[in-house]
Amino acid sequence: MDVAFTVNGEARRVDAAETTSLLEALRNHLGLMGTRYGCGLEQCGCCMVLVDDQPAYACTRELGTVIGRKVTTVEGLGTEAKPHPLQQAFLDEQAGQCGYCLSGILISAKALLDRNPDPSRADIVAALDKHLCRCGAHQRILRAVERAAETLRNGRPA
Repeated sequence: MDVAFTVNGEARRVDAAETTSLLEALRNHLGLMGTRYGCGLEQCGCCMVLVDDQPAYACTRELGTVIGRKVTTVEGLGTEAKPHPLQQAFLDEQAGQCGYCLSGILISAKALLDRNPDPSRADIVAALDKHLCRCGAHQRILRAVERAAETLRNGRPA
């Protein structure tokens, strides 16, 4: 089946069964490798994407559920030349070690900042609670989200 949806602002089509996971379609059909496979059970958050600006697990979400919808992956946040303020803040705070979890964390952090431009530390912790990071970079991750929120509030574009 030909499944049509928007990915990172671009109309895309995937020739796959509607029951194919969104993660498989993104990685194997569209070559978007930033979204990661972690547990496959919605327990780690590595596969998080935005579907119509809402965080969603790509590992268990069926491709057929995004027909005609807007999907944003970590590749859609910014570019190497012009990173999103979240990406820049994560670099500035050295918020990652291995980086495996960061694409999902960045997506959830973007969803948080889109709905709450001035989150408390507790708001950030709650928004990222579903993400598993084994590197111990939690404090740097929290600081990076706080830094990005400040950058966005001060009028620097997302």
